[in-house]
Amino acid sequence: MIRYIRRASVFCLLLLVALLLNAARVQVFKADEYDKNPANRRPVLARYSQPRGNILVGGEPVTGSRDSGGHLRYERTYTQGPRYAPVTGYASQTYGTTLLENAEDGVLSGTDPRLAPVPLWTDITREQQPGGDVLTTIDAATQQAAFEGLGGKKGAVAAVEPRTGKILALVSTPSYDPDDIAGTGQPAADAWARLNRDGDQPMLNRALRQTYPPGSTFKIVTAAAALDHRKVTDPDAATDTPSPYPLPGTSTQLTNEAGGCENATLRHAFEVSCNTVFAHLGVDVGLEDMIDTAENFGFNSTDLKIPSTAARSNFDTDMNDAQLALSAIGQYDTTATPLQMAMVAAAVAADGAVMSPYLVDKVTDAHGETVSTTRQKTLHRAMSPGTARRLQEMMTGVVTQGTGTGAAIGGATVGGKTGTAQHGVRNEGTPYAWFVSWAKKDGARDPAVAVAVVVEDASANRADISGGGSAAPIARAVMRAALR
Repeated sequence: MIRYIRRASVFCLLLLVALLLNAARVQVFKADEYDKNPANRRPVLARYSQPRGNILVGGEPVTGSRDSGGHLRYERTYTQGPRYAPVTGYASQTYGTTLLENAEDGVLSGTDPRLAPVPLWTDITREQQPGGDVLTTIDAATQQAAFEGLGGKKGAVAAVEPRTGKILALVSTPSYDPDDIAGTGQPAADAWARLNRDGDQPMLNRALRQTYPPGSTFKIVTAAAALDHRKVTDPDAATDTPSPYPLPGTSTQLTNEAGGCENATLRHAFEVSCNTVFAHLGVDVGLEDMIDTAENFGFNSTDLKIPSTAARSNFDTDMNDAQLALSAIGQYDTTATPLQMAMVAAAVAADGAVMSPYLVDKVTDAHGETVSTTRQKTLHRAMSPGTARRLQEMMTGVVTQGTGTGAAIGGATVGGKTGTAQHGVRNEGTPYAWFVSWAKKDGARDPAVAVAVVVEDASANRADISGGGSAAPIARAVMRAALR
């Protein structure tokens, strides 16, 4: 009898061990697979069972949550959605997440292990914490000035703090309201279809994800290369450049819209934007050194994250001299995001240092306790401090007596560079009006802001390069807001 009881006990023990092993297989080893199975609705229901954490600007939330009463209970809401959409992105129950809503999704949804009092235990229990908050570096007044300055025109603004890399404004227009696509009903589906049909692409983040030919604003990079590689040692000496300038190996003559460009000095060529001088200098510097300088400013980088990923700004690495000449004036295949050109202006203002741009100041849990803080870091040194100081003088000259006088601000030193970039077959595309600049309040130790503005403006012409067109007044308004 005892023998049968013993056998039954062993059999029951084996069944218990098998049960425990299967439970471990399901709940531990296969947990991720089951969580990600599209048929499993539990993670989705849990995700929207509590309010999402907020994204803050200047300490005030620009997002929120509302109780929908449905199975996916809490929907995302947005305050001044179109103004902040290029910063927040969207969090949609149907279409997923983008930009900060995506990059900081773990914190905002409460699934980030750093939010848990005991992270290891939370990993085991898979318990969801209340959503944390993301505090941005955006300055509300600067963002407002950029958004209102663009006024719905197709274009973008990026503004950064030169010494730190903090992003003070990131605007793209025309914009959209993320609130319209946050839910799951027919209105959200209709809004999604309408936004995707819109030829103006309102959901495209032009400040971060769109590249444009930078035109004459790229002459900042070419000037830095010429000075650092000692192709120019005196900005006030003649450059021995003909006007027009024959593109090497071709019969094409490059001309200028400005006067006084033949044998012009670097300073004069910079102030009035002589194409011939900078094309000539680009060829003199040579492809290898032009590539090095452009890449030190951030061109050709594929890993720039703010924390959302920025599009790659391009400077070709395989060109003949004619193509190099055009690239040196921001044409041919040279392209840049507005954020990249703000980094170029910031490098000049920061004595040559290119700081890593960032959008998140810190992350907190639901109780306001700091989870992480972004550390400032230097990406590259774009040029020597001496070259940066010479460029500061030349950019200041553009505003005081050159093509950018419309950007001057009382009580501040302002440096700028204008540009109108042609594109398309035989330059038939809509011209891009650019203005990049920086501003430093009188008496201040550090510059307050560096700005890049691009406007896709069908009326852009020489009037824009004179500072009276589309981009310079917007940059001036943004700089004034940052200085205040």
